[in-house]
Amino acid sequence: MATILPHPETQVTTLPGSAANQAAAPAHAPVRVRDPRLDFYRGIAMFIILTAHIPGNRWTGWIPARFGFSDATEIFVFCSGMASAIAFGGSFARRGWLLGTARVGYRVWQVFWAHIGLFFFIAMMMAALDLFGGFEKSYAGSLNLTPFFSDPMPQLVGLFTLTYVPNYFDILPMYLVVLGLMPLLMAMEKISLWAVAATSVVIWLAANPYVVGLGSDGLALPAEPWSERKWYFNPFGWQLLFFTGFAFMKGWLPKPPMSKLLIAAAIGFVVLSAPFGAWKVFRWIEAWNQDLADSIRPIWSLTKEWRNKSDFGLLRFVHFLSLAYLGWVIAGEGGKRLIASGHSTSARIWAVLLKLITKVGQQSLAVFVFSMALARLIGFVLDQTGRAISTTAIANLTGYALIILVAFAAAWFKSQPWRAKR
Repeated sequence: MATILPHPETQVTTLPGSAANQAAAPAHAPVRVRDPRLDFYRGIAMFIILTAHIPGNRWTGWIPARFGFSDATEIFVFCSGMASAIAFGGSFARRGWLLGTARVGYRVWQVFWAHIGLFFFIAMMMAALDLFGGFEKSYAGSLNLTPFFSDPMPQLVGLFTLTYVPNYFDILPMYLVVLGLMPLLMAMEKISLWAVAATSVVIWLAANPYVVGLGSDGLALPAEPWSERKWYFNPFGWQLLFFTGFAFMKGWLPKPPMSKLLIAAAIGFVVLSAPFGAWKVFRWIEAWNQDLADSIRPIWSLTKEWRNKSDFGLLRFVHFLSLAYLGWVIAGEGGKRLIASGHSTSARIWAVLLKLITKVGQQSLAVFVFSMALARLIGFVLDQTGRAISTTAIANLTGYALIILVAFAAAWFKSQPWRAKR
């Protein structure tokens, strides 16, 4: 799995000048330098997420989720926490808790409408395929949208109140609730960092009561009124990872030491946990040594809650932190290995790849929303063309090219080039 750095050492660079001069002259205010590791790894996550959401995609057999407990969702959430520390942490520090909360509320408003827009666009696309395509397969039914089209009035209310959350549309609602918890954590900061940690851990334990021997039914949110199904991504569990990323970027948690022992421990956990976290690896072991597979199978059953994705089980957390540490080591001090240098052909190719991946990471919300719709469209095309190796490769590569195009387009629009330059 592509991994995320735990902490940026060079997030802020201060221009020369004394404290008095800095206060008197805006030119000497701290200048924020964007850490290359955050955008690079977040960009990697966007490519994996697109791959994972294309229906019947051969390439999903090789995404990180097939080789361990954690997957690209962890990258997305952890990076979102880090990015939120940059975007919102400063607002709380500079303007106080009320205006910081208002800043978070504005982002919640934006993400909420992105969620609503995404739902209606995909629902329209699936309905159009069913109405005009003449296919035997129901594309609306494939996303469990039949209840919405059969009885839209209560589902519209549920959609806007987040009590109707179909599985395919559950990441942004989870992100909304986690963002909503940020003012609470920032209020706890005024007490102590221990209060921040305790609050996050207690909320996570409420979603994962098995850890303290209180069963498996924890705090969760209803996903639909006609059943007992809960949100697939439980925000009360996933907030632990979000605020871990937030804490590293905010400086609440120190960067880990560069240690051969820690590197060995991280590699050891990732490798040894693979048979328990990935069905694909287990099948390989079963084909190679049936006795070993038989000894692993009971452990697989016992760790069910500990690797649960919906509530963000503890093994997923440890697995991701191990990968994150390795990713941080690989990136080098300050992400120096993610900065292109040299004039050789390989260096130039690497520079281009870095630019493309980083741009996708910088525009992750726009790319994510687009890719969720694009994935269903690519799945439809593959239904018509077949899923041969070459066809699948063309479909995936086309998808990658399109999300790169969207990233550059989003950046261009954000730059507001139509405004007169002063």
